[in-house]
Amino acid sequence: MKSLDPAFLDGLTLTPSHGSTLRALGEHRGEQELFRRQTPEALEALRTVAMVESTESSNRLEGVIAAPGRLRDVVLRDAAPADRSEQEIAGYRDALALIHGSADHMAFSVNVIQQLHGTLYRYEPGSGGRWKATQNDIVERAPDGLITRIRFRPVSPVATPDAMQKLITLWDQAVDRQREPLLVIPLAILDFLCIHPFADGNGRTARLLSLLLLYRFGYTVGRYISLERVIEDSRDTYYEALEASSEGWHAGRHDPFPWLEYFWGTLLRAYGEFRERAGRLMTARGAKTALVEAAVERRVGPFAISELENDCPGVSRDMIRHVLRRLRDEGRVQVRGRGRGASWEVTAHQGRT
Repeated sequence: MKSLDPAFLDGLTLTPSHGSTLRALGEHRGEQELFRRQTPEALEALRTVAMVESTESSNRLEGVIAAPGRLRDVVLRDAAPADRSEQEIAGYRDALALIHGSADHMAFSVNVIQQLHGTLYRYEPGSGGRWKATQNDIVERAPDGLITRIRFRPVSPVATPDAMQKLITLWDQAVDRQREPLLVIPLAILDFLCIHPFADGNGRTARLLSLLLLYRFGYTVGRYISLERVIEDSRDTYYEALEASSEGWHAGRHDPFPWLEYFWGTLLRAYGEFRERAGRLMTARGAKTALVEAAVERRVGPFAISELENDCPGVSRDMIRHVLRRLRDEGRVQVRGRGRGASWEVTAHQGRT
């Protein structure tokens, strides 16, 4: 709640470089919508990969690892969790699915935060959705497990409920005042992590909340590129940025920019990957579409889909059907018969000159 205090927000000064970063992210958001409208089916493959990577990376950051070969079964096939690690992985899977399906209807509220945490631990009854009862300092440990130093002392258990309610109140005020979303979202996450309201699972909940809040403002790249995996790839920088920006937080004298710059950098990297991967999908899809159309135009007289399959190696029958349906709707081809006996033909006004 310290970072979202109106006086603290008013005192922040963005550099020209920060402004350029925010403008670039806004442009990426618009580009993302273009890809989504043009290739919704192709992007489904990215969504599936991101779901697996997000679940794996966010849990692995906390030392939760599934046995080899089990992750995809738990995440994609809803396999029943066989041990505690798989229970936590299944919980993250369910929380991600909840955000993907219902983000537009999930306000940033105490109830939603507790609901997400409860979903994380739904396979471990009694563990989720309740504020911490004991102090949970963030510490560094030696290889033998002994604590070497306290990196940060979060809000005390007794003060946690009020701190969380204050966080929500200040968030609502910032949104009402139309503060820049890419400023207040990472600041809200920073405050959440400094409060550290749960006994366990705060990091995973914070990453879920990041997705939720980004989705609420149209930044849905996390649906197709795993932000959690990007964070895991830069985990040292992640922890360094958090530690740097949490210093002095209790007094409201902290420097939020290490964390802000890390958060924005994570988004930029994710959007860069999205553009590359979606671009490849669009190029491949466009090339395949052109291949089918060219094969159709070469046809004289009736032809079957199987003949186009021979002319278009590497193009699936479903893709060929999709192109033919579009050409039919455009009046460029017509179909005679149904089922396996159906034949297609270029319409008369599409005849060659």
